[in-house]
Amino acid sequence: MILLMKKKTILAACLFFAALSLGAQEYPEGLIDKTVAVVGNEMISLSQIETELKMQRANGMSSDQLMRCSQLESMMEQKLFIAQAKVDSLTVNNDMVTSNLNNRLDYLRQALGGDEGVEKYFGKPLYKLRQEWRSQLEDMSLYQQEQSQVASSVPDLTPADVKKYLEETPKEDLPMVPIKYQLSQIVLYPDRQKAGLAVKEKLLAIRERIINGEKFATLARIYSEDPGSSRKGGELGMAPKSVFWGSFSDAAMSLRPGTISQIVETPDGYHLIEVIEKQGDMFNARHILMKPQYTSQDREKAFKTLDSLRTEIGNGAVTFELAAQFYSQDPATRTNGGQVADLNSGSSYLEIDQLKPQDYAAIKDLKEGEISRPVESVDNEGRGNTIYKILKVDKIIPAHPATFENDYSQILTEAKNHKAMEAIDKFINEKVKSTYIIIDPIFKDCDFSREAWKTVAQKSAE
Repeated sequence: MILLMKKKTILAACLFFAALSLGAQEYPEGLIDKTVAVVGNEMISLSQIETELKMQRANGMSSDQLMRCSQLESMMEQKLFIAQAKVDSLTVNNDMVTSNLNNRLDYLRQALGGDEGVEKYFGKPLYKLRQEWRSQLEDMSLYQQEQSQVASSVPDLTPADVKKYLEETPKEDLPMVPIKYQLSQIVLYPDRQKAGLAVKEKLLAIRERIINGEKFATLARIYSEDPGSSRKGGELGMAPKSVFWGSFSDAAMSLRPGTISQIVETPDGYHLIEVIEKQGDMFNARHILMKPQYTSQDREKAFKTLDSLRTEIGNGAVTFELAAQFYSQDPATRTNGGQVADLNSGSSYLEIDQLKPQDYAAIKDLKEGEISRPVESVDNEGRGNTIYKILKVDKIIPAHPATFENDYSQILTEAKNHKAMEAIDKFINEKVKSTYIIIDPIFKDCDFSREAWKTVAQKSAE
């Protein structure tokens, strides 16, 4: 994994559709392309199915024997929603389409080796692929809007509705609420300025060696702390500038091929960059990454302070909340007495997978009100900077089956999702019955997930 990649799920933004099962459906020998399904006024061709499967393989998805059947079923269901979206006069979200198209192209360029690699893989010029993908993404925009509209047609649920859902749902199907922790923390940072200066001195010495004739790639293998690229001499491969930290891509794009950058700082650490090649807004570069290193003295100093605070809190000389406000160096938690909150939801109740492994190891055996011993952990900046902390367990909610009294919001969400899926299922089943649909006989043996599609396939084969 390239350490300087931005923290975003590029792959998820590039998927054409939700993950589908993939595999092998045999076609008659010599068959190249044909229309394999008609849904109302919309046609689905064999080549469209194969293109989608090729994209999914480029995204690293595995295969099984149902891939083409599942893909066809998904595309037919989308056509039903798209047709209704046009009746409802819904409009394409062009900003989202453009953004998704650019994300897709960025991912494929990186995965397949630039524009030439994309064209070779799909067997079409890039302008043609852009046209096809934009059209598909426009359809996807209408499909998602109409599906959302159908799902949101479900009336708001009352507490009585939620209780009824709870009573009608088998106990084994009810959600299991995992153990949750409410935590507070006091955080100390090591001397980052001193460690940063030490790293810069090392990189300046390495830069001088490169300028004096030593190979960048050789020194990258020896010194770079990016495990994904160091074994390749620091080479990152041709990729769009948008997938890197801004300071990194700005520096790389300003360099001429073969020249060496000054030291570049990103949330991952400090870099030297050598640009190999540039193509438009893409570049291939080598880099040497070095991170600030902290000594045992840094750790011991921080632990001594945290131990003293822990003792003072235990003796009642000061509360944990007040100590956090005065001594913690974490700006995100110090103002509210050290209380930790999930970055995404803002909730103060955290499940195990929302905790850093080091933090969970420190508190897993503690009871409510107890304070951990000092622990070395990481913060939430970039790939995580070294920090030292103590943690207080404010509250523990044991794992339990969801109940109306204690987990109403979670059960309400489950009930809403259940009703929304019922509405979507009803829409699809009714539209299959009322829409002119033909499925090519080569798909008559598909084990579609809906009986309605199986019935249409069998009738079409007669």
